[in-house]
Amino acid sequence: ETVELRSRVAGTLERVHFREGQRVAKGALLFSIDSRPFAAEVERAQAQLAAAKTQAELAEAERARAEKLLPLKAVSLQEMDQLRAAERNAAASLRQAQAALTTAQLNLGYTRITSPVAGRISRANVTQGNLIGVGEPVLSNVVASDKVYVWFDASEASYLRLRGAMRAGTSAPTVAVGLADEQGHPHLGTVDFVDNRLNPATGSIRVRAVLDNKDGRFTPGLSARVRLASGEAAAATLVPDRAIGTDQTRKVVMVVGANNIVTPREVKLGALTDGMRVVSGLKAGELVIVDGLQRAFPGAPVTPQVLKVDDKGLPIPAPPPAPPGGAPAGGEPKK
Repeated sequence: ETVELRSRVAGTLERVHFREGQRVAKGALLFSIDSRPFAAEVERAQAQLAAAKTQAELAEAERARAEKLLPLKAVSLQEMDQLRAAERNAAASLRQAQAALTTAQLNLGYTRITSPVAGRISRANVTQGNLIGVGEPVLSNVVASDKVYVWFDASEASYLRLRGAMRAGTSAPTVAVGLADEQGHPHLGTVDFVDNRLNPATGSIRVRAVLDNKDGRFTPGLSARVRLASGEAAAATLVPDRAIGTDQTRKVVMVVGANNIVTPREVKLGALTDGMRVVSGLKAGELVIVDGLQRAFPGAPVTPQVLKVDDKGLPIPAPPPAPPGGAPAGGEPKK
């Protein structure tokens, strides 16, 4: 939530009550405008209201007195109608005076500009002593940073999966978010808005997620990577992303097949998760070459060395063997 602070009355800026860039509470006083002209206007309106009340009371009394004389024919019907009209006019003038007083009191209150939300305030664009007008210039702005929105465009296929998950589930779909200086997607949020139509030019739809930001980690305007989770978990085959090569228009991996012969295998790529790529075209347990690819040629025999993997499934490189007799180190492809 971002709020631009503007003045609703014209006057001289009397004081700035905040330190630029600080956090401010909801309702905190930020700017004050010279209130003396507006206080005088309140007093004038109060005097007009008092006069209108006196006039209304007099009109009411005259009408009541005439009604008592009407049966005695001491007043004419025309005079009676005029007195009743005068009473109604006095009552209307009283309401008008009350409205004028309310407006004057509002304007007096507008000389104290407070924060409508809790958040962090920007710099003051106008300093003490300047004359400001109604609505211009923008005095400053406040950003409510306890919660932040992440806006992103989802493809049509992602939207259809998201829609199905929202219809079937009892809770909002989650998103994982990562900033430019972070690995992976360590922050979790929930989808709270999906636009009402797809953009036909891009085939995507606008989606918004909300994240908690009480620790101030996120600053409005940052870019982020977003991973949208929708639907149920499904089994998948993953390989290290660095093991995937390109053969013209195809994506291939080198597989150690029967008799330890290198065989290229075309794969279709899926999502990337912590350095591991979801692929189709491989079976679980097949040996995929990840190191020494420059020495692995299709049809060539190799002596594979099975590498250990970490908790994310990424292979841990084996230490290079000590060169015998000072000869250059070498080795066979590893998987």
